[in-house]
Amino acid sequence: MPYTITPGDPISALDTPSMLVDLDLMETNITSLMTQLLPTGISIRPHSKTTKSAILAQKLISAGAKGACVAKLSEAEVMCAKGVTDLLITCEIIGAAKVKRLVELWKEFRDVKVVVDSEVGARAIDEAVQESGVGERMKVLLDLDVGLHRTGCQPGDAALALARTVAECQNLELIGVQGYEGHLQHVHGVEERKKACLESMKILVETAEALRRDGHAIRVVTTGGTGTAEFCVTVPGVTEVQPGSFLFMDTDYRNAVGTKYSNSLTILSTVISKQGPKSVTIDAGLKSLTTDSGLAECKTAGYEYGVLGDEHGSLSWTDGADLKVGDRVEMIPSHIDPTINLHDFYYAHRKGVIEAIWPVDARGKVQ
Repeated sequence: MPYTITPGDPISALDTPSMLVDLDLMETNITSLMTQLLPTGISIRPHSKTTKSAILAQKLISAGAKGACVAKLSEAEVMCAKGVTDLLITCEIIGAAKVKRLVELWKEFRDVKVVVDSEVGARAIDEAVQESGVGERMKVLLDLDVGLHRTGCQPGDAALALARTVAECQNLELIGVQGYEGHLQHVHGVEERKKACLESMKILVETAEALRRDGHAIRVVTTGGTGTAEFCVTVPGVTEVQPGSFLFMDTDYRNAVGTKYSNSLTILSTVISKQGPKSVTIDAGLKSLTTDSGLAECKTAGYEYGVLGDEHGSLSWTDGADLKVGDRVEMIPSHIDPTINLHDFYYAHRKGVIEAIWPVDARGKVQ
């Protein structure tokens, strides 16, 4: 670590910017989600692209989750090395270098599963598994486009054709379908979001059933995120959901789904300059807080954040209490996933006393 901080220290001992986790709030978020979803019998496979942390993945498994999701192969490599091995890689594995790495990982950790949405991708993985000489089949899911238009094959004839291609592959086992309705996660209004989600779920489960009629043993139907999981679990045929951001939340999710889950993660920052009677500069800019989903917010109401570059941000106010040089503020990220990827450690505290320091294990793992 860049300086000496140990459990038992107060958060006032931290240098800034630092990433804080309020354990009371985080644990309440976990309890809230598990209490709502576990009784449905649907598996919960939280997406670790949010936390990039094996420790947090294990905490969620201990709370009732079934393994984890990761977005990238490099994240899977880190998670497996740290003992989280029941993984679904939710992004397509394309390219000779990546396929080779995938098979090397799978040879050691057979619970790693992947998605495919093209014949090219499926056949490349099939050939690599064949060349490995393992003699087992890698488990794959068909990635289906349910409205996001980012990845996934189209429902109907295209999905049937791809499933038949996978079935022809001697080294692949088609076990399910994935359909992520990411375009609906931040839709404002519960009823509007629910209605649109159920339309996407209809595409997903009807495709799964069509594949079964065609002779494919589809036993996993995985979908959902923090904004939609509660609706997905009500749909007959869905077997698994993938919420991730619920653990920490951000302003974008809060604005969409309300205060069902708390903002348990903040970025601690220091006022480093006074720039006017109602304006200060803090040491958290673009390298500490992302802006793709809007600007971060100060945890203390009444202050407006602005970006002043890589290392600096501003806080201005009209009626709030005056901030002075040396004061500290906590900032709520607007988009939690890329913000976490900017930091090395979580400083997990309870009522201002640090209980644990967790590395962001898969920080920068984007391959």
